[in-house]
Amino acid sequence: MDSRITETSSPSQNAPRIVVGIATLGRGDIVTQAVRDIARQQRLPDLVVVSGTSDTDFGALPGENLPFPLKLLTGPKGSCAQRNLILSHLTPADILLVMDDDFLLADDYLRELEALMHDAPDIVIATGHVLVDGILGPGLDFDEGKAALEKGLERPAQHDITPVRNGYGCNMAVRMKPVLEHELQFDEALPLYGWFEDVDFSVRVGQHGRVVRADMLRGVHLGTKTGRTPGKKFGYSQVANLLYLRRKGTITRKALWYRMSRNVASNLRYSLLPVDWADHRGRLLGNLLAFIDLVRGRCTPSRITRL
Repeated sequence: MDSRITETSSPSQNAPRIVVGIATLGRGDIVTQAVRDIARQQRLPDLVVVSGTSDTDFGALPGENLPFPLKLLTGPKGSCAQRNLILSHLTPADILLVMDDDFLLADDYLRELEALMHDAPDIVIATGHVLVDGILGPGLDFDEGKAALEKGLERPAQHDITPVRNGYGCNMAVRMKPVLEHELQFDEALPLYGWFEDVDFSVRVGQHGRVVRADMLRGVHLGTKTGRTPGKKFGYSQVANLLYLRRKGTITRKALWYRMSRNVASNLRYSLLPVDWADHRGRLLGNLLAFIDLVRGRCTPSRITRL
């Protein structure tokens, strides 16, 4: 693995920093737009780290002139492995905003995040208010996302802070001190897209402080469909990952059956009434293959790498 670093300075190991970390794969144009957009922040990040698998994942970023330091890392494929590579470059004093490569931040997001983490040192994970989530539909392009963000920001920000079980991986701020002290990582037993890895990580980090949703942290998730795990593999993960996390103890039995039944029901419904933005028939097939493997005693998250 190697890293390409474009940094203007080397911060003190004890200096608190706001770091934005983005794992990306095969979406160079999208991640370039997202990183450029971070330049609008009222409080600029001290560092942006982008983790890919090859130089082609970074789009035009290597030549960008940005108002913040940028670090580009290459390593093994998989959202968990790529995020763990980011964690390995941070210090205990850092606050890391884990952000999807298709998430657009309100221009006060990092300013509000810095204030929140300063005022509430017991918060270990803070997830924001997603004004519009394109993952629930066909997705938004960049211009549509910007328009949705501007419309959403017409309403005054709420400052409610609500306890939650887990953060949402598209925008999830993490206090690095407990993560590094307890050697916590994203679970690389969840390969490729790593579905539900944010829940697992949040629950383990949450043993060391509060996990909250902070409504003043606002943004829009484009839900871009390119570069995502194919339908059959994703459907397999919808079953296998949940069973694995139940055995591990990071989700409850109730959550297991609730999520699994919702996934299968949704895939069945949209297999009969297909939409052009998701392969629900492929997902349903993946669900069925996982149940067959469960009966055979070989249903594990890693099986998707052999489907």
